[in-house]
Amino acid sequence: MTESGAVLFIDDERPIRMAGCQALDLAGFEVTPCESAEQGLRHVTRDWPGCVISDVRMPRMDGMELLQKIHGIDPDIPVILITGHGDVPMAVQAMRDGAYDFVEKPFATDRLVEIARRAADRRRLVLENRRLRAELSEKSGEAYPIIGRTPGIERLRTTITAVAGTSADVLVLGETGTGKELVARNLHAQSPRAKNPFVALNCGAMPESIIESELFGHEPGAFTGALKRRVGRIEHASKGTLFLDEIESMPMSLQVRMLRVLQERVVEPLGGNDIVPVDLRVVAATKVDLRKAADERTFREDLYYRLNVVVITIPPLRDRRDDIPLLFQHFVMQAAQRYGREAPHLTAAQTHRLMTHDWPGNVRELRNAADRFVLGIDEALAASAPAAGGALSLAEQVDLFEKSVIETELARHKGSIKATVEALGIPRKTFYDKLKRYGLSREDFVE
Repeated sequence: MTESGAVLFIDDERPIRMAGCQALDLAGFEVTPCESAEQGLRHVTRDWPGCVISDVRMPRMDGMELLQKIHGIDPDIPVILITGHGDVPMAVQAMRDGAYDFVEKPFATDRLVEIARRAADRRRLVLENRRLRAELSEKSGEAYPIIGRTPGIERLRTTITAVAGTSADVLVLGETGTGKELVARNLHAQSPRAKNPFVALNCGAMPESIIESELFGHEPGAFTGALKRRVGRIEHASKGTLFLDEIESMPMSLQVRMLRVLQERVVEPLGGNDIVPVDLRVVAATKVDLRKAADERTFREDLYYRLNVVVITIPPLRDRRDDIPLLFQHFVMQAAQRYGREAPHLTAAQTHRLMTHDWPGNVRELRNAADRFVLGIDEALAASAPAAGGALSLAEQVDLFEKSVIETELARHKGSIKATVEALGIPRKTFYDKLKRYGLSREDFVE
């Protein structure tokens, strides 16, 4: 398909049909001429990636009936009607019945092209939204879906699949809010241990006075208040997976005992003399550089090397901006269901704001923003939305979105024209035209 989109042009008068098709073809559309409504209707499917332009008065099936039949296939296909002077009242009624717009004969070709371009843009947005929802629907059946289609996320999924079936311990690296526990749960869910316990412990959220008992358990009388035996998290995770989040926060004294667990697969409860064998996989997660922590003696070097066998790194959200619309849509649908609200739609201005924000809190911050958006209390996104009475046209919204995508790719490729053009999949001349149109300069993105 061409850059501008696809158009079905239906008119039983050959001169008008040829003139309209030529104008649209020169404007970059992929045009299919049809001399009758019946012929045009054969091309229309629910996945038709464009708009329909049709005359109103035609033999056998007129434009009004065609409109009804097309909307019976897909009510979101834009239908533009060409009308004679006396057909204007009929066209107004057609607009009420769902026609996208109408053009009165004799029409100026630039007006026809502009209406077609807006209609094609709208169709693209509808199909993209459907594709996102379909992708999310496919993921909804997974217990712990990892949402995204950027290369970094594809590599992450591939690595998880490759490692999950082994018994190797794993170290997960990622900034706050990137989804380290989600990765750990995927490793467990895809492993032979999936039917056994997944036990999670946040080492940074537990007071040092009780973390030892939580991890290793204790026997009666081990300390004041220990009235009965308690099975620790390590023993409870036997046959399954033990997830230690923020392992950099584990006290140094416990790191020695944890090293023995990793090396010998045994645990010794507090106050006990018996050694309990355990069969478990350990997945540890951290947001800091453990090598640096080991050099600074805030983390044991031997434990670092024991953990640093299989390492999975989660990219921050700012490095996979193309995943933001899909992720946000996912969280919006979840929030709408949770709060009993209808899922609102994003404007292009709001999408632009989402994609240009740095998201220091990563996916967790994005999820919170989706909750606020569904509840109607997100001031940042509300500021992006056009005020009542001053709504942006669809073309303006698409322009904002297109500009944000170009800015994102230029920034990602540090101003490289060659890399940006390849990433966007457009001709170099088209790219330069868009830079001029949006007042962008590659020099602003060169580091």
